[in-house]
Amino acid sequence: MTLASVIIGGIILAVLIVRAVWIMRAEAGEDGGGRPRGVRPGTGYTEIESNYFSGVGGGSQMITRVPRDPQEYARAFVPKRGGKHRS
Repeated sequence: MTLASVIIGGIILAVLIVRAVWIMRAEAGEDGGGRPRGVRPGTGYTEIESNYFSGVGGGSQMITRVPRDPQEYARAFVPKRGGKHRS
């Protein structure tokens, strides 16, 4: 390798490292671009529609209802009583 190619390679590497650090610091300071995350708590449900089509005639469509109440949402993940393990 010549000295010029080593210098150019070092400059390119330094620019890439500085740019990566710059991007990481900029993204760390953001709060999501001002967009709210999630759904505000309340009553009722949020409906999520998912469609899948294979392109060969198969596929599926599903609608999932997610409760807006945080307590009701958490209860969905708690196992029901009546299993083998009782405390």
